[in-house]
Amino acid sequence: MGIYTKKLEEIKELVARLQKESPEQMEAFHKFMFAVEKPGALDTKMKELVNVGLAVAAQCEWCIALHVKGALDAGATKEEIIDAALQAVLMHGGPALMYMIPVEKAIDEFTAKLSEK
Repeated sequence: MGIYTKKLEEIKELVARLQKESPEQMEAFHKFMFAVEKPGALDTKMKELVNVGLAVAAQCEWCIALHVKGALDAGATKEEIIDAALQAVLMHGGPALMYMIPVEKAIDEFTAKLSEK
């Protein structure tokens, strides 16, 4: 299991635990999340690309894994994902640049899995 696939598993484990420990709060969070993620003025691919940029700016490797995978699943290309991540670098500076490393590694890991199918 690759590092970014493991991060996705860690997210699932966290959410499952929190759903048991704080069901009311997690239900409210999920309701909001699903409402915001629905296609609207922006389609799913565009929203995932925005989320990749925000994940880089937030310096959250779990968020990077989740949203790179989401962007790929929504049909984004490697070039689109990199371009979105570079927008965060532009706005957030050098620290965000370093988070291009996990973006590229996550793309490579998830696209390798797609080619195995």
